[in-house]
Amino acid sequence: MMALKVLLALSICVASLGAQQSVYIEDLTWPEVQYAIAAGKTSAIIYVGSTEQNGPHMAIGKHNFIARWVAGAIAIKLGNALVYPTLPFAITGDLTQKTGHMRFPGSVSLSSQTFRSVVHDIATSAADAGFRNVFLMGDHGDGQTELAAVAKELDGQWKTRGVRVFYVGDVYFKEKEQARTYAASHGLPTTDVHAGFDDTSELMALDGQHRLIRSEKLAASTGARTAITGVDGDPTRSSPALGDIFLKYKIDDAVTQIRQLLAAR
Repeated sequence: MMALKVLLALSICVASLGAQQSVYIEDLTWPEVQYAIAAGKTSAIIYVGSTEQNGPHMAIGKHNFIARWVAGAIAIKLGNALVYPTLPFAITGDLTQKTGHMRFPGSVSLSSQTFRSVVHDIATSAADAGFRNVFLMGDHGDGQTELAAVAKELDGQWKTRGVRVFYVGDVYFKEKEQARTYAASHGLPTTDVHAGFDDTSELMALDGQHRLIRSEKLAASTGARTAITGVDGDPTRSSPALGDIFLKYKIDDAVTQIRQLLAAR
């Protein structure tokens, strides 16, 4: 995992001669994106994050930090992909009734229809840019159904024109299963739902400057306490080493599914 982190760090540096090296299109100029596509980077990764409360111990941007890093690692491993800017908003609760994460200050929620429309337009932008394969995935649980629906809709419309749109659900669902299996075999909680040891460990692994985790506020919280803290799990069992394991699950699961989808294209 450390070697992968070093590779990612090197890949996002743009050389002084102007050669395109970054996998993130936001780092590039439009001619560099155009050249990259012509040179074979014909897959676009659209990885959705979320802006939501993550308890007293973890920064609200957790999903966004993880999504951007994992998307870059996926692109590097695939070798033929570029990453669109992380969509920082998802479905996190009802804005009027203040349900879910919207009970806590700082959370942002999109309606299901708005979320679908935004993802639809980002994917359309990728197709218009010349990408032949567009992959939709998300780091937040709510919105997975919408991502799948948008991919199915656009794929049906565009495949006759040689553009395919795929939903990559394994990066979320399969990784969750693997994390639970790992937890069960290592004496860790298997019931963490939100901001527990798995999410917290992933961010710990990426938080080299120690600015995103408030270690002194790590505390288990379930049942009635969840409504007060926003945590449903036990983040006290977290560690960067566990985060490396879970991040690798996400990368490998996504790459495997993407390669399977492309093989069946």
